Amino acid sequence: MTRHDLISGLFTTIQNNEMARNRECIYPASKLIANVLKVLQRHGYVGAFEYVEDGRGGKFRIQLLGRINRSAPIKPHYSVRKDGFEEWEKRYLPGKGIGILIITTPKGVISHIEAKSLGIGGRLLGYVY
Repeated sequence: MTRHDLISGLFTTIQNNEMARNRECIYPASKLIANVLKVLQRHGYVGAFEYVEDGRGGKFRIQLLGRINRSAPIKPHYSVRKDGFEEWEKRYLPGKGIGILIITTPKGVISHIEAKSLGIGGRLLGYVY
C-alpha cells in the first residue's frame, strides 16, 4: 500500500470514525503521525494511542473521545512567522480560542498555542476543532 499524504489520511480516518461514533480507529504508523497524535492528545482531542506491530511497518490504535467536529490538512504547508498566527486562526478556526493549528517547527510538531508561547514560527500541517 502506498500512502500519498500521511496527514490528510490521518485526519480523514479520524473524522470518519468520529462521525460513525466509533470508540477507536487504526492508522499506519510513522514518526510524523506519532508526533501529530501527541499534539492531539495533549489538547484533549484523542485519548491514548498505542503502536501495534503487524509485520508491515506497524499501526497506531487510537482512542477517540468524540471531541472532534472538524479536522483537515492545510495545503500547501504555508510558512508562518512567530507573530503571524492570528491571520491563520481567523482563516481556519471557527472562533477565538476554539481549536488548534498543528505546526511543524524546529522544536518539533506542536500546536499554534505552544508555538506562540515559545515565540517561534513554522509550517502549517493542519487544524482541528
